Amino acid sequence: MDTVHPIGTIQKTPFREDGEKIFGPGTMDMKAGIVIALAAIEEAITHGLNRPVTLLCTSDEEIGSHTSRGHIKRLAQESALVLVMEPAMPDGSLKTWRKGVGEFRVKTKGRAAHAGGDHEKGRNAIEELAHQIIAIQKLTDYSKQTTLNVGVIHGGTVSNVVPEEALIQVDVRVMQPGEWERIKAEMKNLEPMLDGTFIEITGGLNRPPMPFDDLMKSTFEKAKGIAEKLGMELKAGGTGGASDGNFVAPLGIPVLDGMGAVGDGAHSEREFIFADSLGQKAKLIAELLKRW
Repeated sequence: MDTVHPIGTIQKTPFREDGEKIFGPGTMDMKAGIVIALAAIEEAITHGLNRPVTLLCTSDEEIGSHTSRGHIKRLAQESALVLVMEPAMPDGSLKTWRKGVGEFRVKTKGRAAHAGGDHEKGRNAIEELAHQIIAIQKLTDYSKQTTLNVGVIHGGTVSNVVPEEALIQVDVRVMQPGEWERIKAEMKNLEPMLDGTFIEITGGLNRPPMPFDDLMKSTFEKAKGIAEKLGMELKAGGTGGASDGNFVAPLGIPVLDGMGAVGDGAHSEREFIFADSLGQKAKLIAELLKRW
């Protein structure tokens, strides 16, 4: 469930316990979250849980949740509280805000030609794309927490051919209302800089922002009060990364993200969790299920 690691990784970096830490591929992000959820439900039922609880496990979160998105939104609208079992921040904080995330693919088309004999007849798609890359990167606005990152580029075939096509993939992160609409408009307004070249732009918003708004603040404060009765201290944090919690936030449903284990090294061979965070989080979630 929900891991970026390819089949066979467990042979290279096997599950192991070392003192207070547990290592293994996907241990933190986010197999531990599933273990915690099951333990919390069992604990709550044992101590008198009298309301229905739905546990939804999906396998496509890392690639955009395209299949599970409808199920997430439908079940969220039937719920009083949604808990996202993604890992906590490294310091144990919950994720009370997340940026929205989108992606664009920008393809430039030119005209192929022999780089030696007919150079002047060609239209270099890579050259055109270079102009577009600079314009796209300049759309980043740190004051608005908006970032654009050209992270992948493809183009050309061999060095002695003027390239006919080139392609980039652009990661977009937004936090403030209206920023996605601004970026979308700017991207759609990009024009070719070189005669005889063309631009094709596709893409869209995958997950809307999950802001630290009034609903999130009140949800966090209520959970913090329940945690205090257990002798636990909850802290509020956030991240530029997105999760399935981003789908819930715009629905006006209380949501708490980062309810999983505490650890570090997600998506790497160094990935680990602190063993004691399993029981702590299970105990907290059991109380939230009973008292919310």
